[in-house]
Formats: sequence, C-alpha cells, structure tokens
Amino acid sequence: MEDKANGSVDTKSPVENGQMPDPANWGVTDVVNYFKATGFEEQATAFQDQEIDGKSLLLMTRNDVLTGLSIKLGPALKIYEYHVKPLQTQHLKSNAS
Repeated sequence: MEDKANGSVDTKSPVENGQMPDPANWGVTDVVNYFKATGFEEQATAFQDQEIDGKSLLLMTRNDVLTGLSIKLGPALKIYEYHVKPLQTQHLKSNAS
C-alpha cells in the first residue's frame, strides 16, 4: 500500500502479501474503495454516507453493520463476516506482536 499526499492509503488490492491490510490509517475514501474492490460497489456508499474511516471500521460491531448502515441483510452479513471481522482480527494480531 502507498501513502498518498492527503494521508489516505491506496487500497487497490484487498489482500497484500497474502495478508489482509491493516485499515487503522484508512480514510473514508479508502474504506469505500476497499468495499468497491471486494465487490460491494452499491453498499460502499453506505460507508461514505456514515463517514466510516478505518478506525471506525475497526470499532464496528455486527449490529452496527446490520442495522446502522441501512443496507440489505444479505450483503450486510457478508460484509461483516468476510471483511469487517477479518480486518479487525488481522489488526489485533498485527498490533499484538
């Protein structure tokens, strides 16, 4: 990932070096781009509307994703289980070492 001049991080690839990226320093645009890149183009706008940056993403609960973003249940479940939760887990592991 590259740091851009505006302080955001380039998230072209959702997986870097075989590991999920650490979104702690992502801006709102980075979060939106991540979800667009992983196939959730329509739902990505919900993260923009709610101003979810990387730190906010790491704090989100399952309930936040399912009810706070006003997106359909099916995509919301996939977003939480396959993206938000693994990103949170990876972040915790990388900061524990």
